[in-house]
Amino acid sequence: MNILMVSDVYFPRVNGVSTSIETFRRSLHQQGVRSTLIAPAYPGGGADDDGVLRIPSRFVPLDPEDRMMRSGHIAARADELAGEGFDLIHIHTPFVAHYAGLALARKLRLPCVATYHTFFEEYLFHYVPTLPRSWLRALARRFSRTQCNALHAVIVPSRAMAAALLDYGVERPLEILPTGIPPDQFQGGDGRFFRSRYEIPADARLLLFVGRVAHEKNIGFLIEMIDHLRHTEPRALLLITGEGPALATLRNAVAQRGLERHVRFLGYLDRHSELHDCYRAADLFVFASRTETQGLVLLEAMALGTPVVALAQMGTCDILEGETGCRIGPDDPAAFAALVASLLSRPELLERLAEEARQRARHWHADDIAARLVRLYARWIDASGSPRRVPELTAGSAGRRRLTSRS
Repeated sequence: MNILMVSDVYFPRVNGVSTSIETFRRSLHQQGVRSTLIAPAYPGGGADDDGVLRIPSRFVPLDPEDRMMRSGHIAARADELAGEGFDLIHIHTPFVAHYAGLALARKLRLPCVATYHTFFEEYLFHYVPTLPRSWLRALARRFSRTQCNALHAVIVPSRAMAAALLDYGVERPLEILPTGIPPDQFQGGDGRFFRSRYEIPADARLLLFVGRVAHEKNIGFLIEMIDHLRHTEPRALLLITGEGPALATLRNAVAQRGLERHVRFLGYLDRHSELHDCYRAADLFVFASRTETQGLVLLEAMALGTPVVALAQMGTCDILEGETGCRIGPDDPAAFAALVASLLSRPELLERLAEEARQRARHWHADDIAARLVRLYARWIDASGSPRRVPELTAGSAGRRRLTSRS
């Protein structure tokens, strides 16, 4: 089996989409599935693994972290790609990659599917504040519906995201398939070394957020939470790792509240080494995003034995279900702080939650989930009759509704 993937983002751009693509490609390779990834070239980008085809790209206004691929360069590679014997095209993002992927699918006469990674309905208003939120929500729903109905099938990482797309009017088959955790990549880590390196006192009650420092991540909620928590737990320290467009706003909020002793911004940490030390150093992982389609960082924290306190919103609901190795936080900063304080005061409970978290993360084994993706690929390729004879893909085409559960 030979799969062509297309994405508007990939490493060195650090985010959940990049992580998901890397995780699936590695596990697919272990199961004998070849994959080639079309992704943007980044200034100063390092060496790639085999099978990454970098496309010349240009600067994106107001978004210095991302790049926009030049679609003409993708189209120019169509004849070359036709000779590679691909069986299916898998799109991961809805911008240049979506339209370029569809164009390649038509030209190469291949089935075309996509993973819906981002909950745009609760995303756009942070970046276009001049337009009414209701307009942007309607625009996001129409945009997503049109794109999804142009495909043969859509992969979603959680039940909540599948329900949202059905509500939008998406009629293509929906398959729930989260990103897994590679157990061999989430072992070890030295929390004491991390605390020593960053001069964090051994008795500090360390709370951790990992992710893009963006407005839709609702990090301001965590800052307000720590403002409440410091009065009952003066040793509390919130670490915010990552970079993003909300950084300046959040730094100002910390300064205005006088929280410099209780909040520290660390920027990006190497995700294969230092980030593991950071997870192991933390007493709790805290998360307040309402827009996650899955919440992969929750699983990463749990795999390394860090209990989670998070809002149960959208994709995080699947991970938090049953509160095994985690607790569902109230959607109120003061009440969230009270829950955190209660957990920090019970070391024996934290130890039990840490072990539960490790066990819970094993349910998302990357190889097991990739095996399910292989079966889906095989079904879609077989359903086309032949990977070389597929129905014409059009933006207005629609098929039967189908929702397959994660289990």
